[in-house]
Amino acid sequence: MTYQFKDIAGDNTLARRSATNRMTVLLAHRLGVLIALQFKKSPDNAPPVRTTANHTLVLLALCLGVLVAQIDTSVVNLATHAIGVTFQAGVAPLQWVLDAYNLVYAVLLLSGGLIADLYGRRRAFAIGAAVMTAGSLVCAFAPTIGVLIASRAVTGLGAALLLPSSLAIIRVVWPEPAARARTLGIWASCNGLAFAIGPSIGGLLIEHFGWRSVFLLVVPLASAAFALAWLSVPESADPEGRHFDLPGQVSGALALGGLALAAITSHDGGYYWIAALLLTALALPVFLWSERKRGTAALVPLDLFRIRAFSGAIAATAAMTFGAYGMIFLLPLVWQADGHLTAGQAGLWMMPTSLAFFVVSTQSGRLVQRFGTRALTSGGTAVIGCGLLVLAITHAGSPMWLAQLGLLLTGTGMGLNTGPLHGIAVGSVAQARSGTASAMINVARMSGATLGVALLGSVFALLHGGVAGLQAAMLIGGVVQLTGALVAYRRIQ
Repeated sequence: MTYQFKDIAGDNTLARRSATNRMTVLLAHRLGVLIALQFKKSPDNAPPVRTTANHTLVLLALCLGVLVAQIDTSVVNLATHAIGVTFQAGVAPLQWVLDAYNLVYAVLLLSGGLIADLYGRRRAFAIGAAVMTAGSLVCAFAPTIGVLIASRAVTGLGAALLLPSSLAIIRVVWPEPAARARTLGIWASCNGLAFAIGPSIGGLLIEHFGWRSVFLLVVPLASAAFALAWLSVPESADPEGRHFDLPGQVSGALALGGLALAAITSHDGGYYWIAALLLTALALPVFLWSERKRGTAALVPLDLFRIRAFSGAIAATAAMTFGAYGMIFLLPLVWQADGHLTAGQAGLWMMPTSLAFFVVSTQSGRLVQRFGTRALTSGGTAVIGCGLLVLAITHAGSPMWLAQLGLLLTGTGMGLNTGPLHGIAVGSVAQARSGTASAMINVARMSGATLGVALLGSVFALLHGGVAGLQAAMLIGGVVQLTGALVAYRRIQ
C-alpha cells in the first residue's frame, strides 16, 4: 500500500513541493512555548508558499501526545504523598500508583506498534489519546486507592497505543529525510519540555488545588491531541498480509513485563524480582523462536536487526536511557540523603538536564543536515557518557558547579541524539513497518531505563550508597554510554 499526503497546493507541483519543504510550526501554543521550524528553500527556486494547515496541526497533535505521556509520568511522582494522606495508604499501594502505568505500558508496547500498522496509525493515536483522557478522569475522581491504581493501568494502555503511532505518523507524513529530521527534533524536544515544566506545574497544582488536579491537567491536553489527530492526521495502514501474532504478543508481553516487574520489585527485598527476571529469561527465547518461525509475518521480523542503522539506533538508545535514567534516579537521592537539599531543591538543581535537552533537541534536525546522523548519534551518546563521568568524580554530587557541568553535558547529549536515533529507527525500515520500528525504539528506551535504574541502583546499594556508591554507579553508566557511542559510530552511516 502506497501512502500519499494530500495538501492544499493542488496540482501545482512546484507549490506543493515548496509547501512541503518550507513551513513554520507553532509548537505547544497552550503552554506558551514558541518554536520556529523553518525548512530550506526548494532546490528548484520555487516561490515560497505557506505551509498547509495539515502539517502544522499534525505536528501539534503529535507533540501534545508526547507531552501528555511524559507529563503524566513526571507530575504523578510529586502527588504520591498527598494521595497516601487522602486514602491512608502505605508505601506498597502508592508504589503501584506509579508502577501500574509503567507495567501496562511495557507489556503492551509491541502490540501498540503492530495495531498502528495493521488497523491505522491515526486510529491508534486517537484511541490512545481518548483512553488517556478517560483514564485520567477516573484517576481524578477515584474514590479508593484500588480504583486509582486500576485507572493508572488504563492510562498505560493509552500510552502504549499513542507513543508508537505518533512516531510512525511522522515517518508517513514527512517522507523526505531532511524534513523528517527537523520534525523529529521538535517532537523529541517535547520530552525535555515535559520534564522541565512537569514538576513545577505539578507542585503548584498540588499545593493550591490538591492532588486530583494533577490528573485533570492531562484531560485538556489529551482531548486536544485526540481532536487534532482526528481532524488533521491522514489515515494510513500497511497490513501487507500480516495478522495479529498471538504467540509473539504473549511471549513478548511476558518478556517485557517480567523485565519491568523485576525493576519495580528489586528494592522491596525478597525474591519477587528474581522470579520476574526468570520469567523474562524463559519468555524471551520463546519469543525469538516464534518470531523466527513466522518470518516476515512476525510481530517483530528478526531481519530488521540485520539493518545496521536500525540495530545501531536500538543499541545506542538503550545505552542512552541506561545511564541517563540511572543518574536521574540516584543523584537527587544522594542530595537529599545527606540533608543538604530538600526534594524541591533537588528537582530545581536537576533542571539543567531538562532545559539543555529541550533547547538542543529543537536544533537537532538542522545539526543532522550539517554534521550527519552518525556524528549526532554517536557524539551525543558520548557526550552523555562524559557527563556521567564528570558526576563520577564529584563527592556525592558536590561541588555543585561540577555536578551542574555533568548535568548540562548529559542533557545536551540527550538533545543531540534523541531525535536522530528515533529518525534512524523508523527511516531505515519500510513504511509498512514504521509502527513496529517505533515500538521497538520505545522498547529499547524502556528496557535501558529499567535496567539502568535497577542495576545502577543495585551497585549503589551494594556499596552502601554515599560517595562510593554514586561514583561506582556513574562510572559504570558512563562506560555503558561510551560503548553505545562506539556501536552507533560503527553501525550508523
